[in-house]
Amino acid sequence: MSLLSSLIIAFSTYSRIPMPRTEWTEENRRFTFCFFPLVGIPIGIATILWLMLCSRLSIGPLLRGAVAAALPLLLTGGIHMDGFMDTCDALASWQPREKRLQILKDSHVGSFAVLGCVLYLLLMTGLLAECSLRDSLSLAVIYVLSRTLSAALSVFLPKARDGMLSSLSSGAAGNALRLSTVLYLLLCLLTLIFLAGIKTLLIAVVLLIFTLRYRHMAIHGFGGVTGDLAGWYLEVAELTAAAALILGGKLV
Repeated sequence: MSLLSSLIIAFSTYSRIPMPRTEWTEENRRFTFCFFPLVGIPIGIATILWLMLCSRLSIGPLLRGAVAAALPLLLTGGIHMDGFMDTCDALASWQPREKRLQILKDSHVGSFAVLGCVLYLLLMTGLLAECSLRDSLSLAVIYVLSRTLSAALSVFLPKARDGMLSSLSSGAAGNALRLSTVLYLLLCLLTLIFLAGIKTLLIAVVLLIFTLRYRHMAIHGFGGVTGDLAGWYLEVAELTAAAALILGGKLV
């Protein structure tokens, strides 16, 4: 029963997909991060269906890219973009660690958050306007891959403070998460090799470099990870991986 409850908590927390109610107990949320990557599946399916519709109706690239970029926000309620925006404000402040953590907690939206969000959506819209139907299958895998990495980093890196992320990860079953992470990574990489071929290597290299940079930034800039930083990581990981996939296709 705790597995099903963890699945429900994962989807009810990180998506706007209607789910049945369940008790928010430590036992029930134990495996939440094991199921978190599955939230990327409906996002990927929605993106594929939208691009198929665009192809069938000859919808132009601007509308195609804009709606495709908006779908993750609509299906997740913008929970990760909220963290991305808060982190943009904190990073742009160039303040000491304690002040940066205060900025993350501030409910007000700063100018750098707005600029970061606009720039992100412009770049993602442009990339997805160039996304082919075949690449959309690989993009769906990226939505799962980014959540796999975000979950693993959120649990195994030090926490900067107590919060929702700390609450969810404190009861995480470490061995189960390690096993699920390895399985997700293997499935994602094998699927990407089948769908994207040599571009998989470019995606892997880009994500590895970005992940190492994120680890350094989180630990030295904030004292560890927070829910906002995890959201920032997920959003940027998807953007960089999508760029490697779509732009990489023009190089190989």
